[in-house]
Amino acid sequence: MTSQPIKLNDKETVLQFLNSYDTFLFDCDGVLWSGTHLLPNVIETLSLLEKLNKTVLFVTNNSTKSRQDYTKKFANFGIKNVSKDQIFSSSFATAIYMKNFSSLDPKTDKIWVFGESGIEKELQEVGFTTLGGTDPRLLEEWDQQKTPFLPCDPSVKAVVAGLDTKINFHKLCVTFNYLKEDDVKYVATNIDSTFPGKPYLQPGCGSMIELLTKSSGRSEPPNCGKPSQLMLDTVFEAFPNLKREKCCMVGDRLNTDIKFGIDGKLGGQLLVLSGVEKESCLSDETHGFELPKYYADKLGDVYEHYSE
Repeated sequence: MTSQPIKLNDKETVLQFLNSYDTFLFDCDGVLWSGTHLLPNVIETLSLLEKLNKTVLFVTNNSTKSRQDYTKKFANFGIKNVSKDQIFSSSFATAIYMKNFSSLDPKTDKIWVFGESGIEKELQEVGFTTLGGTDPRLLEEWDQQKTPFLPCDPSVKAVVAGLDTKINFHKLCVTFNYLKEDDVKYVATNIDSTFPGKPYLQPGCGSMIELLTKSSGRSEPPNCGKPSQLMLDTVFEAFPNLKREKCCMVGDRLNTDIKFGIDGKLGGQLLVLSGVEKESCLSDETHGFELPKYYADKLGDVYEHYSE
């Protein structure tokens, strides 16, 4: 988009924004919450959308939790009645991709997981047997003579890599050896360079994917998270009656959330400045990313201005 984004800073603009869309797709980290802190007036904004009969979906690149785990996280934040079917995580999108497009047979082909329990649970739910992941033996000091994970299991036919907050040399070495096998597929849950935290940003899944890719000499893996349209395909497969022009993507990153909405030809995009991006990015032409239709300091501004 070439025009300058519209800021949601008064009631008239917010009403125009809300009346333009039937479905809102929300990123989570940096939009609804930051770390363990719920952001201001998020519950009120989501309740308002429900009152207005809007469809609300959640689309997150965080692969560390399963959709079922996310329903518990929403409930713990006081965000009630969020069902598993409303949540689209990169771990879920990856599981659907592996089931539908990998040509693997869940009955015989296993998957090595570099990542956390969200990936394991979603892959297992579609029928795959997983190795690695949260196996506590991977937390032991690396010793190539003693590791129980080598030599490689010949029934492993894919590596799925995601964010691992307990990354260590043991996990890297075993994953590297699987990636050196010619018949093992390689898939990434997402390629985010950073991960929101409070008060500091943290390295994201993309930094780990780069490490694995560079060391193994593999080509860049398919990305199942935003901005890849593999993620959006998963959403429209579950909700085939959605109209793209009546959907709005809400996120805190230009290079994933907003690009996801623009590439997917959704009707609108809202950038919130409560996560990764700062307002200066909207006037900085050097980053090369298209700008959203709207922006706001935080998601809660929608409720605050609507209530004026």
